[in-house]
Amino acid sequence: MAENSAARWTTQEELAERMVPLIGQLYRENNVVTSLYGRSLVHESVIDIIKAHRFARRIAETELALEDTFPLLEAVAALNPGAASIDLGTLAAKHKATGGDAAEFVTAELADVAGQSGQGLAEPTDVVLYGFGRIGRLLARILISHAGGGSGLRLRAVVVRKNSEDDLVKRASLLRRDSIHGPFDGTITVDEDRNVITANGVEIQVIYSNAPDEVDYTQYGIKDAIVVDNTGKWRDAEGLGLHLKAKGTAKVLLTAPGKGEMKNIVFGVNSEDITAEDTILSAASCTTNGITPVLKVVNEEWGVEHGHVETVHAYTNDQNLVDNFHKGSRRGRSAGMNMVLTETGAAKAVAKALPELKGKLSGNAIRVPTPDVSMAILNLALATPTTVEELNERLKQESLTGELRSQIDYIASPEVVSTDFVGSDRAGIVDGLATLVNNEGKNAILYVWYDNEYGYSHQVIRVVEKMAGDERPAFPKA
Repeated sequence: MAENSAARWTTQEELAERMVPLIGQLYRENNVVTSLYGRSLVHESVIDIIKAHRFARRIAETELALEDTFPLLEAVAALNPGAASIDLGTLAAKHKATGGDAAEFVTAELADVAGQSGQGLAEPTDVVLYGFGRIGRLLARILISHAGGGSGLRLRAVVVRKNSEDDLVKRASLLRRDSIHGPFDGTITVDEDRNVITANGVEIQVIYSNAPDEVDYTQYGIKDAIVVDNTGKWRDAEGLGLHLKAKGTAKVLLTAPGKGEMKNIVFGVNSEDITAEDTILSAASCTTNGITPVLKVVNEEWGVEHGHVETVHAYTNDQNLVDNFHKGSRRGRSAGMNMVLTETGAAKAVAKALPELKGKLSGNAIRVPTPDVSMAILNLALATPTTVEELNERLKQESLTGELRSQIDYIASPEVVSTDFVGSDRAGIVDGLATLVNNEGKNAILYVWYDNEYGYSHQVIRVVEKMAGDERPAFPKA
């Protein structure tokens, strides 16, 4: 038995090793993003590819064999396709159901893009990061990882205030090393003469400025850029509109809840509200992104009459390291030593993305001494009774095959803790073993983990892609 297991593993390794260059070739040369049941395979290791196939057992109740997906991937590469998003998991499932030769099946499925040699994407959209803090640097990492093919976004510049003579070197160092998310995956060089940081071949112009409207992006060859303001300094249309006064900009996205009538977008929930005419948008908050997709599913399935959201949130840079003056209540006390009760606008902000819940939710927050990954506890009164099993099964299936599978994840393990979710690219992860239902099924309590830095940053990038019109056909077709 041990010999059989070892031989099986060797076979899986060999197939995964042969898949890696094909995935890379399709990405770089054909603008094709390959995934497996919603999990991207681009830039993944041999072990990651094998694990992705094992993950498929949660959907099909059996582990997906690389022997099934490798011939399909080979056939896709042989077609020299145009830009597309191809899910090998669902493609393999459809092939298994229909049968027949793998190459003939793929040729029929991808007929719309066959022989197009990567065509189908619009000209890349320039992206500028205004601010280079926690979220800004993670956005940079994601954009850099997407560069080189398959992406319609091009990171061109970051804008910051100059804080020291070695400011550029320090900025590069913070991009290179991160205490929470680990080292940058690649190489970084600094050109102090040109104020340029080059990361994995992506040249990032560092622009020093004290005001959004003082920058002339066109002198750096930047045009019609989407500016992602991650400073949080301006939260209304008037303040964010300063970016549009700068030469070379076209649109602005705020990485915080927007004020007034500004659209607050939670990708996957109300991202269809984004139009070509929108020039200023908000990507809401990390907590709003973490809970709104889950609330949408629950509300559509059982109806939410009212509820309370309690957020157990990692401390942020806004708090003090040691006790000191702070304009906010309690936030002046040491973040590393205390649980700090504070306010959150996330419950009310949900209504901007999900209007049917307007006035139905209250909320509060507790900041705790951990640097990343937070938890939202949703205490909901339901219109229609349910059970723990029904609730968990519905959310589990949504995480696997639903329209919100890129936003919602699901886990049922008795040993997971907050650090297990560092680096999750989902907006929120439902902890199934913590789910409670009482009051004859009309009161549900859900525990939702979320990486308030990395998961949120992925939601921001999804909004930027939508603003840029970076959409490609998806295969297999429904």
